[in-house]
Amino acid sequence: MHQYLLGSIGPRPICFASTIDKDGRPNLSPFSFFNVFSTNPPILVFSPARSGRTGATKNTLDNVLEVPEVTINVVTHDMVQQMSLASSPYEKGVNEFIKSGFTPIDSEVVKPSRVAESPVQFECRVNEVVALGDGGGSGNLVICEILRFHVREDILNEAGRIDQTKIDLVARMGGDFYCRAHGDALFEIPKPLMTVGVGVDQLPPSIRAASELTGNHLGQLGQLEQLPDEMEGVQQMNREQAVAAAIELLNHHKIEEAYKLLAKNLHDEQ
Repeated sequence: MHQYLLGSIGPRPICFASTIDKDGRPNLSPFSFFNVFSTNPPILVFSPARSGRTGATKNTLDNVLEVPEVTINVVTHDMVQQMSLASSPYEKGVNEFIKSGFTPIDSEVVKPSRVAESPVQFECRVNEVVALGDGGGSGNLVICEILRFHVREDILNEAGRIDQTKIDLVARMGGDFYCRAHGDALFEIPKPLMTVGVGVDQLPPSIRAASELTGNHLGQLGQLEQLPDEMEGVQQMNREQAVAAAIELLNHHKIEEAYKLLAKNLHDEQ
């Protein structure tokens, strides 16, 4: 079950969690059962699961139950090997900042330190911990409210937003695999926030039946708010040329032009 879940649900963002126990001893551990669940209030949730072999709880969970504060630090490609080292099963009380070579910096509103090497750091209060079971592999939802966060300026674009081509995040996959959100791995799909597409079902049968068009291609064409019927100036081609040219247009997000080319040149096949 564990391997099927982790092998099929991914890539998973990584929560690099810094906590302290009641005696002030630090712990630094990564968790890939993690995501953001609200922006108002800003809520992050991660889950330090019990050991699948022994059922023992993680030091991170023990710490947030004693001191309900945590800093969550994003993980980039430049940090991934040190982060992996920090995940080693060190004994309670061992300082993973020292073992992994990361630099602790004081937080401003919570007690646990932040990771200086991380370009985005969240200072959080733990609002609630929800135990999902008491056996091996059982999760514990740590529901955190962001009180303050820190963003390194060199990853921002001209608009002051985080530039996805600069932050170079990594994510967890199954087994020993990770995924790097960088270079050719990044692609954009305009969000249909203010538009309602006609849907794949409204495309002409000749287009829906074109075997060269993938589900992604049809999904793009279905995003048109209305199907254009004006074909003036659209080039007449043979079927193979028209489909190849339309796919090239779709690759460049020229959806209306691609539709017109297909509608004109595949029309006779209906």
